[in-house]
Amino acid sequence: MSDNCGCNMEYKKEYLKNITRPFEDQTSLEFFSKKSDCSLFMFGCHNKKRPNNLIVGRMYDYHVLDMIELGIEKFVSLKDIKNSKCPEGTKPMLIFAGDAFDVSEDYRRLKSLLIDFFRGPTVPNIRLAGLEYVLHFTALDGKIYFRTYKLLLKKSGCRTPRIELEEMGPSLDLIMRRTYLASDDLYKLSMKLPKALKPKKKKNISHDTFGATYGRIHMQKQDLSKLQTRKMKGLKKRPAEKLTDNQENKPKKMKRRKIDSI
Repeated sequence: MSDNCGCNMEYKKEYLKNITRPFEDQTSLEFFSKKSDCSLFMFGCHNKKRPNNLIVGRMYDYHVLDMIELGIEKFVSLKDIKNSKCPEGTKPMLIFAGDAFDVSEDYRRLKSLLIDFFRGPTVPNIRLAGLEYVLHFTALDGKIYFRTYKLLLKKSGCRTPRIELEEMGPSLDLIMRRTYLASDDLYKLSMKLPKALKPKKKKNISHDTFGATYGRIHMQKQDLSKLQTRKMKGLKKRPAEKLTDNQENKPKKMKRRKIDSI
């Protein structure tokens, strides 16, 4: 009996030593962030006061920048939905629905945090067949509904395919509990790019919202009559036309007038 009590006491001491409470003490998160060189974290816990708890956050200079606590009210796993799945490592498309993501500061920061968490690597080109993974976040009546879909490209009878969404899983119903948000000055400082990463400005080159590049070229005035076109037999000038052109191009001679002497 005494041996069991001793084991339980050692287990409790080890548990209390390694327990993590991000909102009360952030030193352990900052230590692991610096050790593993990680800027994003997700922490799950469960207790009587806050059951099924999920904390999502990000770091700046190895210190906690933003941290939002979410409660899971409903969860459907990937295995529970019997549909085809996307291959691992597929870059997702993110969709946010609801006015709260644009009105409330907490939801606005949550949107930015979720984009950083799920956006994946930056790619220079996009393949149409690779657009098959959709993450949909809906803010409605104080809740966040997280749904995952697989995008299906169907035949539509024209060049543009018909798009259908098939739920793939997982699925979560979330509520926002506690938030830890950085000040506006610190948030702007974290978004500042160093000079080495800033793209150099080029003269007469602009970009639109879709990433297309436009350039302005300065050229001298061209004489389009001397422009070389494709030679075709049907476009050859007839002898009469050539004679007319030559006569028009010849400079006109000044006629001399006789002046009668008085």
